[in-house]
Amino acid sequence: MVLDRLRCRVNRDLVVMHKDKEQILSKLKPVVNNNRQWEAFSSYIDVLIEQQHKALEQSDNNILMHRSQGAIATLRKLKMLREEVNGI
Repeated sequence: MVLDRLRCRVNRDLVVMHKDKEQILSKLKPVVNNNRQWEAFSSYIDVLIEQQHKALEQSDNNILMHRSQGAIATLRKLKMLREEVNGI
């Protein structure tokens, strides 16, 4: 009984989170569909990725290497934002 209520609560939370995500993504459509703005944003992300690659190459500290790897992964995900927003 308690487990069923917990599952129901988790499912409701997931549905709400999905709706919230969809609303946020729909608000981003004007940004990602404006080629001029998107190209500028994408170029900026490329610069940040390049900086993180340099930091990764020069680092001798495992923690800093992992941080750079995480930053690069996050920045690459941001570059895929246009496809996510447009459902491609």
